Order: sequence, then C-alpha cells, then structure tokens
Amino acid sequence: MSVCVIERPDSSLVADLHPSPNIEPRKPGFAPSIVILHYTGLLTVDRALDVLSRPDCKVSCHYVIDESGRIIQMVAEDKRAWHAGLSSWHGETDINSASIGIEIQNPGHMHGYPDFPDSQMRAVAALCRDLALRHDIAPQHFLAHSDVAPGRKIDPGEKFDWSWLYGQGIGHWVVPAPFDENDAGVAPESRGADIERARALLAAYGYKIDPNGPFNPDLRTVVRAFQLHFRPACTDGRLDRSTLDTLSRIQLPESRKDGRFV
Repeated sequence: MSVCVIERPDSSLVADLHPSPNIEPRKPGFAPSIVILHYTGLLTVDRALDVLSRPDCKVSCHYVIDESGRIIQMVAEDKRAWHAGLSSWHGETDINSASIGIEIQNPGHMHGYPDFPDSQMRAVAALCRDLALRHDIAPQHFLAHSDVAPGRKIDPGEKFDWSWLYGQGIGHWVVPAPFDENDAGVAPESRGADIERARALLAAYGYKIDPNGPFNPDLRTVVRAFQLHFRPACTDGRLDRSTLDTLSRIQLPESRKDGRFV
C-alpha cells in the first residue's frame, strides 16, 4: 500500500484534500483514459470520505463531489484508486489502472435516491471538462459505474442527467427513441436478427457481452445498463424498439489495435 500523500491538487477546481491510503501505482503502460462516475450510496459526504479513506474498507476514488459542488481530492491522478472493482470495458478488465474515479455524493437507491442538485452537476461538468482537457479523454470514455459493471452496480443511476452533461460538452449521448409502455420487447430465450444486432452493437460499444446467444438474463442485464445511461425513462432491461433504435444510433468509438482506449 502506498503512502497517502497528495502534495498538491491535480485540478485548480479542488477545494479540499482528504488523502486516502487505499492506492497503488497504475499498472505499467496505463494512464488515465476513461472517467468513471459513481454515486457514494452513503447518507452524508462525511461518511463517504470516512469509508473511502479507511484501510479496512479497501475502497477509494480520486475525487468526491458533495451536494453543494465542493470538489475534494482523495487520490492523485497518477495513482490507481480502488473504485471500479470487478469491471470491464472494451475487453480491458483493469479499469482502475485505466481510469479516474469520481464519487458523487448521493445516498442512492437504498436511501431514497434524491435528485442530483444543480450546483453538484455543474461541478461534475467542470471537473470532467478539466479532466478531458488535461488527459485528452474522448467523450465516449466518460462512463457510469453501471456501464463497466452491469448488474453488479447501478450507479449513478437513471436520475443522473447524461443529456445535460452532454450539453455541457462532456460525455456521449443520443436522444433516446420514444418509449412505448405497451411494447413488451423480445421474448425471453428468443433468438433472431434483433437480438444478434443488439449483442453486436453492445459489444462494439464496449459492454462486456457474449456476441452470440438468445435473449437471456445476461443480455437483459447489459441492456438495462445501457438504458440507465441512454434510455433512463424506463430501465427494465427489455429489448424493445425504443432501446434497439437508440442503440443503433450510437456512434461506435474507435479502438487501438492493442485494445486500449484512444
């Protein structure tokens, strides 16, 4: 375990430092190329800072943003924080080495899941713009925790406004196709062209999904993760026309030949 020292903030937007000991060097060859957005899932920012800095909890992140928009740095950007856990994107499984983790203070679905305040969202946008500029991070590499860990994680959830963030020049977005509550979607365990297409598009975008198979629970889990990000009006995991249409309009990111992010 590395010594929990931050000599100076990496960003001029940082208001406070609260170093965490739960850090490591990034694996050789890795630099920040994606940003993972989380919610804390804890009732207060003080509780979140405590958990994220306790050695016995074995979790950390680079930044915490409280409800007022105050930005707190916990881990230097050149270090590997422990925020993503078991996760994958474009075949890369060491997401902690490839990413910067931002925890947004919100008690989450287990504690009422309130809206994200405007002041907090403005701070998220400002920090993300700063990271994008300094690390040359592509728009499609600003991701939800649920994107890289479908089923295991659902944060920051359907109330996080990716559309607004895109309007601020951050992240990737397409306007979702209108949702029809009477569209039951494809049947469980069915096969067909729509299912093959959905699997191919999800895998090409970066989600961990077998390119072959029926509409099974694994595919439903990944479809829900996609909906949490791109079709938040309904996140039930159904592969309906709205979801498939929205997915088909996602511009696919380019990837390096070695599978690393660009």
